[in-house]
Amino acid sequence: MLDAVRAELAEHGYDGLSLDGVAARAGVHRATVYRRWRDVGGLLADVFEATSDDDWQPQDTGSLLGDLTALNRENLAAMTAQPPLAAALIAASFRSEEAARGVRHLWEDRYTRCEVIVSRAIKRGELPPHTDARQLLIAATAPLYHHLVLLRTPPTPDLPDHAARTAVLAASAGAFTTPTPATSTPTNLDSDAAPTPKPNP
Repeated sequence: MLDAVRAELAEHGYDGLSLDGVAARAGVHRATVYRRWRDVGGLLADVFEATSDDDWQPQDTGSLLGDLTALNRENLAAMTAQPPLAAALIAASFRSEEAARGVRHLWEDRYTRCEVIVSRAIKRGELPPHTDARQLLIAATAPLYHHLVLLRTPPTPDLPDHAARTAVLAASAGAFTTPTPATSTPTNLDSDAAPTPKPNP
């Protein structure tokens, strides 16, 4: 089934992908496919999850800029790969609730794994403490999806590096730090002790 989906996607593109076509190519009865997957989006979500590398971890290049750049280059490679499985799953998420759940699961898993990039940078002193990892990671990777998915512009070789560098500059300036609770100063009103009497005039 996995090979059939990839082959159908490569040959017909996302708009030409169908459960009937996948069933025929895989040599299974169409009813079997329809019982398991209600639509193409659900099929893509399962295929993408099954083919993802569970051992994947973000690269440790020794610097925040290097880590984010490497991450963006991997994302760019996945988005422009042939057949375009990742791009097809994103497209299907607008038409299929099954695919939408798959996309949410995918992003949640990847962002969670990538939080180590931010914790390493904090330990190295590259980032201020209390930097929000999720906000920084979204800021670093979002430009790729904006260009590739929304604007549909051809990717430029410097896009992963530029997006990472911009996010690092903002993060270093404290743009993604979470506020810490203010420490209150005890006053006479907060104390159990009796107030100091004022002298008589």
